[in-house]
Amino acid sequence: MTVLLRTRVTAIGPEVADLAEGGVVILFADGSPPELAEVSVLHKTEHGPSDGAPEKGASITLGPVAAVITAVGSSAWSKVLEMGHVVISFNGATEAERPGEICASQVDPQALVAALKTGAIITIAA
Repeated sequence: MTVLLRTRVTAIGPEVADLAEGGVVILFADGSPPELAEVSVLHKTEHGPSDGAPEKGASITLGPVAAVITAVGSSAWSKVLEMGHVVISFNGATEAERPGEICASQVDPQALVAALKTGAIITIAA
């Protein structure tokens, strides 16, 4: 298994739990503007991101929560490379609705909310 991105959660915005209950997690690298930090999981990269984007079937883990990537928007990985930003939708969609979105298999919303803690590791691997 090749790790494409491994990052550690450094802060959780006050509105993150509400979004996560709906299956959406927004990642932003440390230092994002305050208005974005409110809805974002801030993180610091430990490995990667790789030059190549993940493909359908790659894995994504957020702490103990695991899912399979089902779609990658056309600009999603370039945003990860540029600014550590991506929207992850745990909706099982086979096509991303937005270019900056990565879709993944559905997960238990309560487990997702519980996994969003400072220090949690997020990994995308192929």
